[in-house]
Amino acid sequence: MEANARWVALTAVAPVAWGANYFVTREFLPVDRPLYGAALRALPAGLALLAFRRRRPHGPWWWRSAILGVVNVSLFFVLVYASSQLLPTSVASTVMAVSPLTMMFIAWPLVAERPRAAHLAGGAVGLVGVCLMLLTGGGATGVPGILAAAAAVLVSSFGHILAKRWSGDADMIATTAWQLTAGGLFLLPVAVVAEGTPPALSSPTLLAFCYVGLVATALAFTAWFTGLRHLPAGTVGLIGLLNPVTGVLFGTVLAGEVLTVQQLCGLALVLAGVTLGRPTRAGRRAGDQASDHLESGPGANSRASSDLGAPTAAGRGTVLLRSRACRRCPGRREVRMRCRR
Repeated sequence: MEANARWVALTAVAPVAWGANYFVTREFLPVDRPLYGAALRALPAGLALLAFRRRRPHGPWWWRSAILGVVNVSLFFVLVYASSQLLPTSVASTVMAVSPLTMMFIAWPLVAERPRAAHLAGGAVGLVGVCLMLLTGGGATGVPGILAAAAAVLVSSFGHILAKRWSGDADMIATTAWQLTAGGLFLLPVAVVAEGTPPALSSPTLLAFCYVGLVATALAFTAWFTGLRHLPAGTVGLIGLLNPVTGVLFGTVLAGEVLTVQQLCGLALVLAGVTLGRPTRAGRRAGDQASDHLESGPGANSRASSDLGAPTAAGRGTVLLRSRACRRCPGRREVRMRCRR
């Protein structure tokens, strides 16, 4: 349980940093430069992580890094930048409240993690909480900003679950660096063509980009993807509800907005939703079974054959028994797989 609490605490760094990022982007970064804003957020962060963990992609991680870079970085960062500029801080961050439920349903087919009742209940309670916080927020909300924020939710949910499916035992800092660098490199030439010369950067803007790149990107994405490796996707999604909470609190404390009783009730509901979705022993066992299912699929078939001997039976559709090393304890264990010959 202590180890589990540490993973939850580490994962929570990401949504808190992202909630503050909406305020920083709206207040300090250049307006109408979403491509440059996204590129200057991603590329320095990726290069900083590469300098810290000097590893190149290998094997399938060349094309995986490109795909994840486009989805998790290029598209997502541009959409978040646009929504941050078009919507008030509290509204832009609150739209992300639907991400837990989105991640749960995307995780079901991609990583075989069926949503648990506690996750669904936590997502529903948290959604009600953020709606309470949103309905009392001030500022105008436009359709383009809402559409950009909603698209960011869908893109990030799919990309994060895809990263969870592909991560395996790969080094988390290295894979995060590859994604950020690839996404930044894709964005840079597009920004030059579409937006012309780079924007002038004042001292406050440079400091804001330092926060956005190092804290809200390099640190936050490493923490988030690490949490996705060690926790169920539903739990990680519910931890993400701290994103709108942070956004509303920043708007209240720094922008002078009034925190009403209704918003306080919404804040309490969000925290209750995160608590409801915390992983239990049964949930962790289910996650382990899902991990075994994924590792016993077509991609794992060849690894098992080469490392652990030939199958014990033949014929398409035959259930096979293999013995493989366990990642969590010494020794080996048997895994059921279906023959695909």
